[in-house]
Amino acid sequence: MGRIESLRKSYAEFISLPWAEVAPAQRVIFCVYGPEDERRLRARLEGFRAATIDAGRGWAEHDLTDSFAEWLSGQRYALKYFESPELLEDLLPRYLDSIVDGFGRFMEEKGPDANSVVAVTGAGSLFGFVKVNDMVVRLAPLVKGRLLVFFPGSCGSDSYRYRLLDANDGWNYHAVPITAGRGE
Repeated sequence: MGRIESLRKSYAEFISLPWAEVAPAQRVIFCVYGPEDERRLRARLEGFRAATIDAGRGWAEHDLTDSFAEWLSGQRYALKYFESPELLEDLLPRYLDSIVDGFGRFMEEKGPDANSVVAVTGAGSLFGFVKVNDMVVRLAPLVKGRLLVFFPGSCGSDSYRYRLLDANDGWNYHAVPITAGRGE
């Protein structure tokens, strides 16, 4: 069985468990996989949706992949930022605000309930612009059910230390990590 299929199987087992009433930060799930498996995961997202539906849950999917390009192209001085990217540093907090605003609109449009999984793809595209932890802290309260983040990176086995794209920079977050399993 391949790594993504093992991840899907682990996810299917977890998502079929009964849900307790918990705080937003405790309703976050990270499906953690190697960055080299991003395309494989994207090609098999339907399996995660199907596992969710089979468990009697709703599914809504929000993709962040193009969010930076869309946000930057809407900036008044977008061409200046291409010429001098260091100027973006002061502007990046607005990018996070844009992600949160777009997610809020998505939630209003799709209307997932407390029995739904809201899956976020494209987290790798945030690298260097926004910390996934900062985004999750802001998105989690908007989700009544479970927030599922597909996370290309790693999670320490002895802690909840997540590393996006296996970069040196990491953070501790108490989401539920789902992995493909040992030795996969």
